[in-house]
Amino acid sequence: MIPSPLGDYDPAEVIPAGTLGVLKRIKTFVVEETRTARRYLSAAGLKGHIAELEFHELNEHTGQAEVETLTELFDRGDVGLISEAGLPAVADPGAALVALCHRHGIAVVPLVGPSSLMLALMGSGLDGQSFAFRGYLPAKTDERRAAIRRCEKDSAAMHQTQIFIETPYRNDSLLKDMLEQLSPATRLCLAADITLPDAFIKTQKISQWKKDIPQIGKRPCVFLILAQ
Repeated sequence: MIPSPLGDYDPAEVIPAGTLGVLKRIKTFVVEETRTARRYLSAAGLKGHIAELEFHELNEHTGQAEVETLTELFDRGDVGLISEAGLPAVADPGAALVALCHRHGIAVVPLVGPSSLMLALMGSGLDGQSFAFRGYLPAKTDERRAAIRRCEKDSAAMHQTQIFIETPYRNDSLLKDMLEQLSPATRLCLAADITLPDAFIKTQKISQWKKDIPQIGKRPCVFLILAQ
């Protein structure tokens, strides 16, 4: 399980040398998107050797029957799992391959690399002792607003940081709903473009955010809240 950078920069800035070393020993990869994986591996030191590698895609469109066929790949040796960004199998369809490995007794080896979720929690100043990752909230407006209120209720009841993400083109819509649905005293952290030069990480009460609402745009962003 091979982590990948959270942005377009030298992988060595965030990926440990030991993890990069493993890449050079693997010839078969299961990836979320082949083009992205090729670019990552090329930047990670395999430039000129990409044509020697074998790629199989596993993404949100991959059916369970297709996942099962990947079992045969392990008969030929080690297989690397790479997500689009960050940790494979965390908020990522690669979890289906990991589950397959466990069912067939194939050893799973997670390697060290960046996690936008954990980096956002680290930088938020919110409760790091009790937290929950809620994934993506519903796309439909009414359902999303109801989910935001439930997250706030759970946060207050358990004094628990609630973490969620959104498809980048809906970032600003989600923020708008959060500012409308959450209580003034609830703290909200926006963590966008983590590890990139223009990273933005800021935590304020909802009442403070309303005075100067940022435009996140299509930047990858993690949202965290902690209610009173």
